[in-house]
Amino acid sequence: MTLAVTSHLNFAGQARAALDFYAHVFSGDLTVMTYGVMGQAEHASSPEDVIWGQVASDDGFRIMACDVQPGRDYEAGTNAFFVSVRGTSSEEAREGRDALAEGAWILQPIGPAPWSAAFGMLTFRFGITWIVDVAPGAA
Repeated sequence: MTLAVTSHLNFAGQARAALDFYAHVFSGDLTVMTYGVMGQAEHASSPEDVIWGQVASDDGFRIMACDVQPGRDYEAGTNAFFVSVRGTSSEEAREGRDALAEGAWILQPIGPAPWSAAFGMLTFRFGITWIVDVAPGAA
């Protein structure tokens, strides 16, 4: 099992443009999933908003991004990122989430997601929002 930490940037309708830019700058492969394609258009300002995206390059560069849902606090530079802890198994993701959960505000209970066998979000008692999930394609 392996855990990896990745910056997860938040945007308000600009995630795709930012990811396109990072893919160009860092010569990375781009993966983008929209709220519309994932069947969650009602949770976004536009069905084309990014529910999850990633740029990954062969040299190890990784960055993730999304467009925040309407109603969530967002101002450029404020609540602009999450920290993602990505495991290789659902058990590993649950263990990581449980360890962080003490005194945390649970934003999304851990469970299956269209892109991951396990996904959860919480804001840790120190004010940082963490995403805990399993890498796509992992058990």
